[in-house]
Amino acid sequence: MYIRKILTISSLVLFLASCETASQKAVSGSASATSGSSSKADSVKKGSSLFAKAKETASDKLISVGDRVYFGYDSAELSNEAKQMLDKQSRFLRANADLSFTIEGHCDERGTREYNLALGEQRATAVRDYLVIEGIDPDRLRVISYGKEKPAVIGANDMAWSKNRRAVTTID
Repeated sequence: MYIRKILTISSLVLFLASCETASQKAVSGSASATSGSSSKADSVKKGSSLFAKAKETASDKLISVGDRVYFGYDSAELSNEAKQMLDKQSRFLRANADLSFTIEGHCDERGTREYNLALGEQRATAVRDYLVIEGIDPDRLRVISYGKEKPAVIGANDMAWSKNRRAVTTID
């Protein structure tokens, strides 16, 4: 009885593996048909990237553009690096005029809950104000502060704190 279960599971795994190979061949086959004289390796690469691009969501694209900026200790001032990132975000937001966004303000664990909620709001508002100056409709932007409640990195050291002092743009 035990051997029969093992054989059944093995057969199922092999069947599923062959299904995956067939779907990959179908994607790569359509890519090579459109690419002309590409090699088989190129067609598999293109087929995979075409499939990946088709599955990529607006949130994935925002993340690839850059969805967050970082702040100094006890500050809501945008650095030059943050402004460069927000310039990229503003181009993405203009290209996706049908979407609305939330800007989340975050802080590191130091300070009181109330202080960090206020500072997180100042950070998110600084990002929103910059994006509005760049031509984004303020009605598409919502601000929320999480203070220190949602750390990106757990830890009580400079590296963790620097990653938690941030504003993150998300798609509603």
